[in-house]
Amino acid sequence: MSIFTRFKDIVNSNINSLLDKAEDPEKMLRLMIGEMEDTVIDLKTNTAARMAEAIRSEKKVDEAKATVDRWQARAELAIEKGKDDLAREALMEKKHAQEVYERALENISSLKKSVEEGKEEIRTLEDKIKAAKDKLASLQREQARAQERRDSSVNLNARFEEMENRINRMNAYNDLGKKSEEKSAEEKFSEMEKNDEIEAEIERIKKEKGIEK
Repeated sequence: MSIFTRFKDIVNSNINSLLDKAEDPEKMLRLMIGEMEDTVIDLKTNTAARMAEAIRSEKKVDEAKATVDRWQARAELAIEKGKDDLAREALMEKKHAQEVYERALENISSLKKSVEEGKEEIRTLEDKIKAAKDKLASLQREQARAQERRDSSVNLNARFEEMENRINRMNAYNDLGKKSEEKSAEEKFSEMEKNDEIEAEIERIKKEKGIEK
């Protein structure tokens, strides 16, 4: 695929539309950015080559113009010397040099136009890359926030579970405390009942023995 075709495809592409259809939007954006950056490198390489060629062509234009002027001066000199045949030869050479000069002008004009178009394409593509990178950063922020919400939900559930466990432990502890108190009271009453029985037995024995209180 030519650079021009790649450039047109990229510029005409709708990033949002492509992302809507992508299973993995972040991966799609990274691939697009990589493709665009590769295309920018190729565009810069080609544009730099055209600029270098334009510089060489400017020298050719200057050389061709100097050749035209030189044959013009020779034709005039030949006429002044009365050598019309030589002047005709000089003018023929001038005509040929003029054609070379005009072609060189057309070539450099085309090259300069191509260089400007290349620079504009680079600017357009770099703007497209920036937009894609901004979109990628936005997407990554959204994913980070979504992950934070998921983590927060997990942490909240864990906290609720821990609180529930603590409450259950406290309830179990309280239940054990109550049972312990109940057991202690049972023991006290049992002791009291035993003591009463003993005292009653003592009183009975005293009565049998005729012992006064």
